Amino acid sequence: MLSCLDRKRAAILDSPATGVPRGPYAYRHLTLTSHVMKLPRGSRTGTVRKKMEEQKVVERWEASSWNKRRTALVARKVLSDFGRFEVMILKKRRRDATRKTIHKEKKAVA
Repeated sequence: MLSCLDRKRAAILDSPATGVPRGPYAYRHLTLTSHVMKLPRGSRTGTVRKKMEEQKVVERWEASSWNKRRTALVARKVLSDFGRFEVMILKKRRRDATRKTIHKEKKAVA
């Protein structure tokens, strides 16, 4: 977000690295993150691109847990019925292996 236009109407956004075109956006369509860039007021797209590369904003976002959760949710949404079935089977196997390991440890302690 480069600058604020109004208290609730819109903000000027620009993100050349991620393909977000420069323009006004309503606040209700935005979610603010803790990833902050230091920019001079009224920066143009070229300056924003350079600062994003210098400050590695995209790399920090890719490494964030928020992005990882979001990516996983998108991957789960596009699964077919068979894909969801495979996920269920893998979860059952993992749960069974965990249960067996815990049971063995309890037996060894007792």
